[in-house]
Amino acid sequence: MKIDGKRFLVAGLGRSGIGVARFLQNRGADVTVADAAGPESLGRFFDMARQMDIGLALEDAADAAFEEAEHIIISPGVPRTIAPIENAMKRGVPVTGEIELASLFIKEPMIAVTGTNGKTTVVTLIGRMLEESGLRVHVGGNIGNPLIDYAGSHDRCDIVVAEISSFQLDSVQTFRPQVGVMLNISEDHLDRYPDFKAYAESKWGLFQNQGLGDFAVLNGRDPQTRKGVDRTRARRLIFGDGTHPSEAAAIKEGEIVFKALPKGMAELNGARIDLSGTRLVGRHNHENIAASCLAAAAAGGSLAGILSALRQFKGLAHRMEWIASIDGADYYNDSKATNVDAVVKALESLDRPVILIMGGRDKESDFNLIRPGARQKVKQLILIGEAGEKMESLFKDEFFTQRADSMEEAVLLASQGARPGDAVLLSPACASFDMYASYADRGERFVLAVTAIRDRGKQIE
Repeated sequence: MKIDGKRFLVAGLGRSGIGVARFLQNRGADVTVADAAGPESLGRFFDMARQMDIGLALEDAADAAFEEAEHIIISPGVPRTIAPIENAMKRGVPVTGEIELASLFIKEPMIAVTGTNGKTTVVTLIGRMLEESGLRVHVGGNIGNPLIDYAGSHDRCDIVVAEISSFQLDSVQTFRPQVGVMLNISEDHLDRYPDFKAYAESKWGLFQNQGLGDFAVLNGRDPQTRKGVDRTRARRLIFGDGTHPSEAAAIKEGEIVFKALPKGMAELNGARIDLSGTRLVGRHNHENIAASCLAAAAAGGSLAGILSALRQFKGLAHRMEWIASIDGADYYNDSKATNVDAVVKALESLDRPVILIMGGRDKESDFNLIRPGARQKVKQLILIGEAGEKMESLFKDEFFTQRADSMEEAVLLASQGARPGDAVLLSPACASFDMYASYADRGERFVLAVTAIRDRGKQIE
């Protein structure tokens, strides 16, 4: 791609947008960033752009900037379907995504992980397995470190491990990971896609450019992923429950057994991993472990490195993270559960009565899918955020529901209803942006509220 002297428009001024603008500017491009938001909403990203002396087209000026661009680079948060981009494509203006641009300048082999849930856990775990195997690893992508930053740096690693969202895959053209991982596909982001089929189709874009020498790690337990196992030309590494004849990993009876692996993965072939020795609980996390092991081994990770990383890995913040025990009840922060399926899996992993805190910004999700698992375990439902009213109308006749105006109030209500042996679970099933800057911000507010109640109890004692 020719960059020097070209006029580029970067759509979206966020972390990825700043990274792309810096990358293009350093290569001699004339760069303008367009965003429908204003300086106050953009905050530090606006300040960074001004310091870099990048042209800005904000608010009402954004649409006009698209008409002058010779090439448009879109950030993950910007749909290709907005009118200025569609009009530019009709005029023949090239439109490229951040992941696609970065991949043109990354020469190292890449592992790319997608799926509705579990991506960040798996990407992090694969990275640690490869590091424990003696490889230099860069972990990035949707996990919070844009790949374009790595592409523009002078640092070089042996391998790149990337978390890839459906939004990023919408703009893939030549992007080709040597190892692609599909963890699961369930309902999500229906506020952006016309229907579930369109969302699922976007996910399968991860494998569209893979060849016979590449690997596709696929979840044979997940109905939607199972339907698409023949959609890739790569060598398939399927993990499941032992019922699929060509499974590479079988999860059953508290262990994972690896079998029928290619020659390059011989160390893992026949290995058994005792899941009781890990700190990741629940069926979904056992699937995450199997996927991580297969992907790491396919990329050259050693069995010793894989086992060492598993022994050390404690899980990630905001993902079924145990926070405290207060008066015999355990409090869990699962703020990363921004869709319905994540909540279903969180409830599956708990074997006790649950006080569930849900709500936030609805993504046009079918919250009724939570009902079967909730019937078995949820004793109290505390609802927050914009989706609270919708959730209350759905669940109030079946569950004891309460509304809360803040996280602090929600945790206080939960603590009043909790009894020894219960679990208080923040698992929102929604985006955070109605009340918080991010799912992490939401989770941190939950942690602070729980900690305050715990410390208050200690003072009383």
